Amino acid sequence: MQGGWIYKRILGNSFFIINTVLVMKMKDELLEELLQNYRMDQKKLVQSYERLIKKELSSLSGKEVYQELLSEVNYRIRRRYKSSELVGFKVRTGDICFIDFGKSYINEAGYQHFGIVLNTYNSKILVIPMSSNPSMYKQAYCEKEFPYGKKHLMRLELVEGLERKSVLFLNDLKFINSARVIGVKAHLNSSSVTFSEIRKRVREMMGGLL
Repeated sequence: MQGGWIYKRILGNSFFIINTVLVMKMKDELLEELLQNYRMDQKKLVQSYERLIKKELSSLSGKEVYQELLSEVNYRIRRRYKSSELVGFKVRTGDICFIDFGKSYINEAGYQHFGIVLNTYNSKILVIPMSSNPSMYKQAYCEKEFPYGKKHLMRLELVEGLERKSVLFLNDLKFINSARVIGVKAHLNSSSVTFSEIRKRVREMMGGLL
């Protein structure tokens, strides 16, 4: 695969940025075809993209395909909503929600996960993704029970409305459009000791930025 054509497109089109080295290493003929011919007519471009997506979906497990398609449906329905209120409910600080985070890179929370709302601001919510995975829970730092645990993970004891203990992924803290929230499942009082501890741990992780 020759890289010259990619450099020309990068230089000629500032919006079309591609990591040439990674594309070469992938040696994916469908991806190469899509990138080489991105200026082709719409019909051919769509056909190339469809073949690429079909190949990707075929390599996934049934569960992964379901997550992918569910996230795509949610995106199609909700992408133009400015907040969860247009879906039919309001999200508050302290709410524990089921959220569609969409596609993700490795070591990022993606697709459908729970998350706790740390703050709300102008239709966006600051959330910490969370999981009930027992293995991750055991690995999480706990001053009394596991002082050598991973500090980017925080244990959350059983909250009314949930079925299991949870672990918070503090280093996945992010602002998102509240329309990504599928539903509110539980609530943690923002004046509680536990919520204050979450904020403290976030501040420590951020190095005093918050």
